[in-house]
Amino acid sequence: MLIRNVTVNDLDAIRAIYSHWVQHGTASFELESPTLEELSKRHADVVSKGLPYVVAEEGGEVVGYAYANWFRPRPAYRFCVENSIYVHPDARRGGIARLLMAELISRCERAGARQMVAVIGDSANAPSIALHAAMGFSQVGTIRSTGWKFERWLDTVLMQRTLGVGDSKPAEALT
Repeated sequence: MLIRNVTVNDLDAIRAIYSHWVQHGTASFELESPTLEELSKRHADVVSKGLPYVVAEEGGEVVGYAYANWFRPRPAYRFCVENSIYVHPDARRGGIARLLMAELISRCERAGARQMVAVIGDSANAPSIALHAAMGFSQVGTIRSTGWKFERWLDTVLMQRTLGVGDSKPAEALT
């Protein structure tokens, strides 16, 4: 298993993985799969901020991807990132998500992030909640009925993990 930075050549595979979960899952609240052009813009946005966007490759094929972006766009949030991880449906339960998460955490710490937030679609998404808990995240809240998909209301689960020194030192200590 190789974890590496995403290249533009990976975006087709990323689109295929994500489109599956948009169309068949509740982890994403998107209703339509984004175009390749839109995914390219999202990728460029993440890397322009110096944040990680990685893929898991096995046998020359992309089997999963992960990235972090600022939790919110306002400058005061610049030390808090939100993670996203998606794995090919045929490669689930093989430890890929755990490897991607570990790499994402490490890279975000090196980038100076202090907190990582998971905004998990669907409170019934037990695999994602369990992965985050196993990786040191704590559940900090559930926002009820925030999404309407597949003719039902879905909750959003918020989980959080401290990165590096967290809030034990002022942010200025990074510079």
